Amino acid sequence: VQLQASGGGLVQAGGSRRLTCAASARTFSRYAMGWFRQAPGKEREFVATISRSGGSTYYADSVKGRFTISRDNVKNTVDLQMNSLKPEDTAVYYCAADWQPVSGSTGSTAPQSYGFWGQGTQVTVSS
Repeated sequence: VQLQASGGGLVQAGGSRRLTCAASARTFSRYAMGWFRQAPGKEREFVATISRSGGSTYYADSVKGRFTISRDNVKNTVDLQMNSLKPEDTAVYYCAADWQPVSGSTGSTAPQSYGFWGQGTQVTVSS
C-alpha cells in the first residue's frame, strides 16, 4: 500500500490542524492505521492508532483528549484532527499501515510493527 500524508503547516499554539493520509490499496480496510511523529533529534514516537473498522482507537497520553483519529474506508483515508496544539507537538507526522487480515484490533504502538509508511508532513506550532 502507498500512503500520502498531507495537511501539515504552521499553526499558532492553541490552534487546530487536520492531517489526512490517503492510501492506494483496495485492501485498505484490512489495515490498522497509525500516526507517528518525529521531532528533530528525537526518536519516532507513537501518536494514535485506529482499527480496521474504525471502531477502536488508542492514543498516546501526550495527545489524549486533544487529537482524534478517524478513517473512511470508502475514500481510503485516515485523518488526524489535532486541537489545542502546543509547541511540543512540532514534528514531522507520519501515517503508517499495519496489515491485519484477520485481527480487528488497533495497530501497535511500536513503529517497527508497521510495514508501510507515508512520506511525512511537517507540523510546526508557534508559541
